[in-house]
Amino acid sequence: MLKMLTFFQGLPGQQTVYGAPDFPRSAQKLPSTSEAESEASMSEASSEDLVPSLEVEVAADRDEEEAGKKKKKSKGLATMFSVFTKGRKKKGQPSLAETESESESSPRPPAQLPTVEELKADLERGQLEAAGPLLALELELQEAAAAGLASQEELVRRQSKVEALYALLRDQVLGLLRRPLEAAPERLRQALAVLAEQERRDRAAAAAGPPGCPGLAATRPRGWLQLWRDGVAQAAAERLSRRPAADAEGRTEVERAFLHMGRTMKEDLEAVVERLKPLSPADFRVVAAYAESYHAEFAAQLAALTQFELCPRDTSMLLLWVQNLYPNDILNSPKLSPELQGVRLGTLLPQTQIRQLEATFLSNEVASIRELTARALELESERWTKDEAPQRLDGRCHSELAIDIIQIISQGQDKAESITLDLGTQIKPLLLEELARFLRSYQRAFDDFLERCRQLRNYRANVIANINNCLPFRTSVEQRWQTRPDLRSSLLRPLYELKSHGFDTLLQSLFGDLKPLFKKFTQTRWAAPQQILEEIVSAVAERMPEFSELQDCFREELLEAVHLHLVKEYITRLCKRRLVLKTAEQQQQLAGLVQANAQDIQQFCTQSGSRATWLHHALPTLAEIIRLQDPSAIKIEVATYATLYPDFSKSHLSAILAIKGNLSSSDAKSIRSILDINTGAHEPSKALFSLIKIG
Repeated sequence: MLKMLTFFQGLPGQQTVYGAPDFPRSAQKLPSTSEAESEASMSEASSEDLVPSLEVEVAADRDEEEAGKKKKKSKGLATMFSVFTKGRKKKGQPSLAETESESESSPRPPAQLPTVEELKADLERGQLEAAGPLLALELELQEAAAAGLASQEELVRRQSKVEALYALLRDQVLGLLRRPLEAAPERLRQALAVLAEQERRDRAAAAAGPPGCPGLAATRPRGWLQLWRDGVAQAAAERLSRRPAADAEGRTEVERAFLHMGRTMKEDLEAVVERLKPLSPADFRVVAAYAESYHAEFAAQLAALTQFELCPRDTSMLLLWVQNLYPNDILNSPKLSPELQGVRLGTLLPQTQIRQLEATFLSNEVASIRELTARALELESERWTKDEAPQRLDGRCHSELAIDIIQIISQGQDKAESITLDLGTQIKPLLLEELARFLRSYQRAFDDFLERCRQLRNYRANVIANINNCLPFRTSVEQRWQTRPDLRSSLLRPLYELKSHGFDTLLQSLFGDLKPLFKKFTQTRWAAPQQILEEIVSAVAERMPEFSELQDCFREELLEAVHLHLVKEYITRLCKRRLVLKTAEQQQQLAGLVQANAQDIQQFCTQSGSRATWLHHALPTLAEIIRLQDPSAIKIEVATYATLYPDFSKSHLSAILAIKGNLSSSDAKSIRSILDINTGAHEPSKALFSLIKIG
């Protein structure tokens, strides 16, 4: 990393941002040259070797030349001069064609042009109005050469002076354009007008082609427009490679560097649009020139960065800028988007390199998420085994584990989507796989806790807290992570197992206490079923407060399990084959007792919170089978019963029919055969008779 930062001249960075960045206003201005550099350039361009201080000699030369030719100036000279002596009053953005058109309608220049020394002094003072006379001087020299009015030596001497003045003018013009926001608008307009005129003259010379004027060296095209563009590129490199100030926000070096480059580019281009574009000829494509230069430098910085091994955080940041922040928050920002239409900048990195970075990003994220979730589970398991009591939230046992895991997984998804939606789509199945992996580990850790920590004081409270954890996990899978039903079922299976094992643990002692009470039904040969049931209901009611710290939905599920247990154990006692009633009256009496007990069980469980309406017909229909005497009527009840409880088997039916001591074996066989008929019922989603063993 140190080598990489050296390449970037110590570029700093910022903390990874996963949304649109807030580009603070930069205190820096658009590119500027140092005073020393400017003075050196000026000194070089205005050396006495190039511009001899021979004002008298030059004036004499001119007088002699004027005496030998007609005293009239071309219209082109006059119009050209006026371009630089007067400011442009026309609103809007001029073009080179407009510049030429305006030149033709301008007044003539003064008859007497300034001397070389005067032009030199004007240019050194930054007076760009000298560009007009200088161009006139150049044209005058060309006319003299074409007419053969001067010797070869004289032409060379005069051309050297003209070119030295042009060097001064070039430095003044390009110096102003190099610091466009530091110059007054009128000065900037003058510099652009000079540049436009020079570009027009270059094009005219290129169109005319060789041989040029005899005795003069070819000086066009001078290529000032390209020099200006080169200067823009150099300025972009200087601006973007500056070392940003350190901050106290914990950003990495690379993050601060990219925030600096993004902010600088956006602010500079907006300034170009607001201040420079209105003054520039449309032909210059000034916004495009700056955008292309800044884009090229930004891309070069990134290309160099990718040559080094990046940490996961910097890889994410790099992708975020390349795929999201740069195209969306900079190029497509409200001020720049209309100006960059048709400017083909492309991406900051080649697509192959972007794909490689995306693959690295996905790998890094999966590894990070796996590590974070494993650590979260480890810390939670340690808390259980240390017998720490869970938090209480709204009167419920609460754990932060589910919230932490969901946040870790969701942040991975959000992080990928903040780069591109496509990357978010790519990472989703990987995150779901990690979530499934975690839930399986969670279930195993919880089962181990159930087995090894029974004697701890906060054992039951932690069991309840983990059952409650299933709710946010389940909600997240069903709502946030919308998946196919089979995948959703696979994800939720460990949660179902965890909840079921937790319920078994919470109900184990209660069901143990109820077992001897249910045995009383057969031990007393059903002599006092109402009294026995009252004891059972009382025992259950006494234990209900133990489950008050469950979430409401899980408390309802647990009470459904209690409801199921009461119905199951009651049916188990009916199927014990220890009661044979030979008369219809005895059977009707037992049926009435069963019906009354069924009503009491249903009422108690429903009032306690059970939503197991599917159990409501289990005991009443068995009571009706016991009461009925007509085999055909019994068959109808059995057929109906089999549709409600598909796991009701012949062995269960035989045990109930055994109570009817007056039923012949042939009738019993006929009734049992009704279960051979396919009723079209599906396998039950909830078991009842499959939980009851006969024998």
